[in-house]
Amino acid sequence: MALYRLSFRLRQTVAYVRPLHTSGCGQQQGALAVESETRQEPFSIFRTLENDPACQSEKHVGQYYTLPSAHIHTLFPHGLPQRYQLQVKTFNEACVMVRQPALEVISCLKKADYSKPAPRFLFYGVKGSGKTMSLCHTVHFCSTQGWLVLHIPDAHLWVKNCKELLPSSYNASRFDQPLQASNWLRNFRVTNEHFLSKIKTRQRYVWTKREFTEEGRPLGELVDQGISRVKSSSDVVGAVMKELRLQSGQPEAGFRMAVAVDGINALWGKSTIKKEDKSPVSPEELTLVYNLKKMMKNDWCGGAVITALSQTGSLYTPSSAHLPQELLGEEGFDSMDPFVPVSVSNYSEKEFESCYLYYLDRHWLQHPQTRTEEGKKELIFLSNRNPSTLERLCAFL
Repeated sequence: MALYRLSFRLRQTVAYVRPLHTSGCGQQQGALAVESETRQEPFSIFRTLENDPACQSEKHVGQYYTLPSAHIHTLFPHGLPQRYQLQVKTFNEACVMVRQPALEVISCLKKADYSKPAPRFLFYGVKGSGKTMSLCHTVHFCSTQGWLVLHIPDAHLWVKNCKELLPSSYNASRFDQPLQASNWLRNFRVTNEHFLSKIKTRQRYVWTKREFTEEGRPLGELVDQGISRVKSSSDVVGAVMKELRLQSGQPEAGFRMAVAVDGINALWGKSTIKKEDKSPVSPEELTLVYNLKKMMKNDWCGGAVITALSQTGSLYTPSSAHLPQELLGEEGFDSMDPFVPVSVSNYSEKEFESCYLYYLDRHWLQHPQTRTEEGKKELIFLSNRNPSTLERLCAFL
């Protein structure tokens, strides 16, 4: 209650803000602040003008920063949660709350020694606590630092609801998923367009009797091969991952790589995909999963593996399970070990207040009762400060 009165008093008394520093990290912030002064926009305590994740710190926790629209189309052509995309369209802006779990991983990435094996991070927490958005915040940091981003938005989609399953032409014991593979290659090309002409292949790849990719060709040719020849797209994904894994961290490579996977527990779970004889397909038998598992190993350097657990879509596991050992299982836990576990909890009081004020500012809360102290207490009680539950509740108000 005291925090609510403080925020209301600040909104009444503080009208405008002027930046007082001109550090290199804050140049973009200064430009935004000047533009803000020109438009004479009121100051908001739940927003920050620091839109560069590299410059954000604990003083920004609980505040929203704006994700530039250009970054959304290039960095997240397929990586943002569906309900968040609807919210972006409704609010006509993409705002991400700065939270401690993402700041913790970003801080580790700033201090890491990339001549050593790739560090592995794992976001975990109860359902709807914001693991995916923390992952996206960290991926945004990597992108702004000029990293190559290999992003798998939902690994569970690779082990269920497969529209087309074909026997692998490379290995008879595995199965290809050409539609999923070609779709991922398209998005990978959008995100990393500027890298595809610089990185050269290290070996020759033969696709058919007449089609092949010679050694020393741009990686973009390899990606285009998988997009134009859908039948070989699964093997192309494996070749792209292999090239990046081998070249990352090499002096002549000139890039760092972030491997970001949401729903990492799908790689060691069960599949709903059936063979022709109706027997289940093991995730290990899927070409895409087989190659992605190789990226999870820390036998390469020059980058980092950033993952998140997901109960949504997780097959044959209790809905209450959220700890790494519960969702990864013994095999998955041993495969990921050692890793840095990062807990993502429900909103704190400050974060809830910030989200509440943001929804009010966007006129998302229309019911008169939601603007009262009693109405806010009811939202806290019903949502338990869970970000996903709060968003769904407010959608009806």
